[in-house]
Amino acid sequence: MKLTVLVDNNTLTDRYFLGEPGVSYLLEEGPQKILFDLGYSDAFLINARKLDQNLRLVDRIVLSHAHLDHTWGLEPLLRLFGEGKIESLPHSRPVLLAHPLIFDSRTEGDLGEIGMNLSREQVEKHFTVDLRREPVWLSDRLVYLGEIERIHDFENRTPVGLIHRGGEARPDFLLDDTALAYRSGQGLVIITGCSHSGICNIIDYARRICGEERVADVIGGFHLLNPSREQMAGTLDYFKKLRPSEIHACHCVDLASRIALAGAADLKEVGAGLSLIFH
Repeated sequence: MKLTVLVDNNTLTDRYFLGEPGVSYLLEEGPQKILFDLGYSDAFLINARKLDQNLRLVDRIVLSHAHLDHTWGLEPLLRLFGEGKIESLPHSRPVLLAHPLIFDSRTEGDLGEIGMNLSREQVEKHFTVDLRREPVWLSDRLVYLGEIERIHDFENRTPVGLIHRGGEARPDFLLDDTALAYRSGQGLVIITGCSHSGICNIIDYARRICGEERVADVIGGFHLLNPSREQMAGTLDYFKKLRPSEIHACHCVDLASRIALAGAADLKEVGAGLSLIFH
């Protein structure tokens, strides 16, 4: 499997790509092309063009959760497909895979909408929508994890704003937050969006679903932005015991947390344009 970072908060020296506070990855697994998250804007499309990747031909779009820095790129992607149809350009009808809560409105204070800015009905005009709580195997080695079991008491203890469903608003613990896991020959490669469900929870759930204890790499946001002492200590202890081959912590991981993680695992740099290959 080849993973290419289309968007991240960071860019790499001498790699002339756009960055933004968001995440988007392109996964090439056998004949399949899978977009995992879409960032905040059209930056992932611009970077994909520089990489000579035609995103009108992707097979799947997987969303890690509803927040705007992972889903608002859906609107320019729909425009790309709409324009392709008008101009009779080759295009697919990809499957959009996500948790059933993905289209529910999210608010925080006076910020307005911080979740999806498109309805399911709008998306279904171009894509096939498949909403699942349970794991879905996308190939014999790559799995969408669905709703993550939460077992570590030092993670996911603070809600982020409100989720609105059925005329009611309640604290949002991001039950839709999910990830992907790939069974490589060296162990699991776990690909996350923000890890609102807890990076340690995600890893343990992936190990259980895949029947594999070894972890080769963890790539994505770990949701360590000014974490509590308890969360940081629990996470560091977990990674010291886990002993992954390496980690690519990015997006929603602040500098102090990255420095701390570097003492617990082999931390690698991440930025837009980075490509990784797993066998």
